[in-house]
Amino acid sequence: MSKLSQDPIHPDQLWMQRAIELARLGQYSTKPNPNVGCVIIKDGQLVGEGFHPQAGQPHAEVFAMRQAADQAKGATAYVTLEPCAHYGRTPPCAKGLVEAGIAKVIVACPDPNPLVAGKGVQILKDAGIEVEVGICEQQAEKLNLGFLKAMANGMPYVRLKIASSLDGRTAMASGESKWITGPEARQDVQHWRAISGVVITGIETVLADDCLLNVRQLNGIDDITTIVQPKRLVLDRQGRLPLNAKILQQPDTVMVMGPFRQELADLGVLQFSVQPLKDLLHTLSTQHQIYDVLVEAGATLSTAFLQQQLVDEMISYVAPTFLGQAARAMFSAEFSRMAEQLRFKLMDVTQLGDDVRLRLIPSQETV
Repeated sequence: MSKLSQDPIHPDQLWMQRAIELARLGQYSTKPNPNVGCVIIKDGQLVGEGFHPQAGQPHAEVFAMRQAADQAKGATAYVTLEPCAHYGRTPPCAKGLVEAGIAKVIVACPDPNPLVAGKGVQILKDAGIEVEVGICEQQAEKLNLGFLKAMANGMPYVRLKIASSLDGRTAMASGESKWITGPEARQDVQHWRAISGVVITGIETVLADDCLLNVRQLNGIDDITTIVQPKRLVLDRQGRLPLNAKILQQPDTVMVMGPFRQELADLGVLQFSVQPLKDLLHTLSTQHQIYDVLVEAGATLSTAFLQQQLVDEMISYVAPTFLGQAARAMFSAEFSRMAEQLRFKLMDVTQLGDDVRLRLIPSQETV
């Protein structure tokens, strides 16, 4: 047994893991704000904790300080993301920690937001508060992959979801695709939609399935109205989206990229001109505060995202079935050399009923 495995977990890690657990409670409701948790510890005892529940509401530190009250003075605060340093819809949390008399602040993850980016930590240090950064940083980063990427370089975090058979097929030749995977896998997809700011699909998918692409049920969530529904963005270069499509039942949450159509404008649909996918993603991030993107589309659009290296993570559901060579393939590019292949690294494998979910990230390795 290695020395590392014998060492007990440091109390700082334990308390930060509690803050991370709290942050996850806001994963479906904080968009476009990041998920943040905070715990306040005094003399080894938990005296306050909180998480950020929704944009416009107080931040995690505020809830934790309210609960701690006078016991916050001289205590240690554990925060999953660098405390904010600017006035937005709420006052800066860094100044709040100073005013509460906190003696030490332990931060998991720095905030690359130019409005914060080290300024929160500096406010604390200038007030004589001891600050430590980097405890459980990788775990905390996973809470806000989209927010952190967007703040750093203006691009959202893109997840590509694919459901296929063992022979790599996603639908019959007719377009019929309900259902390749079982109910457990389909329920799992609801989570990825719920943490996303937008679900992107192509017009062919809408025409074939008349899909809604919204969140209808989440494990552990009794009231679905408490979550922030993702926008639905249809790429419709030729203006073929029918006005009676189910997706237009909630037109204020629909976006369309294609030629301008007055009838869609009259419904309240936000329209984008036809543009390269990279430009569209940049627009979503910088102009619409959409930091997490889920692509649920057919082979043509999925392949375009992959070949243009716009996918950060692929979520692949594989069902134990064969659909045959006439069925539609999950990937439409034609390669003639092994050097052209797109390789991935496996993040994790999860069994969902009879299906398997693979989570993969693009590999930079060459063949």
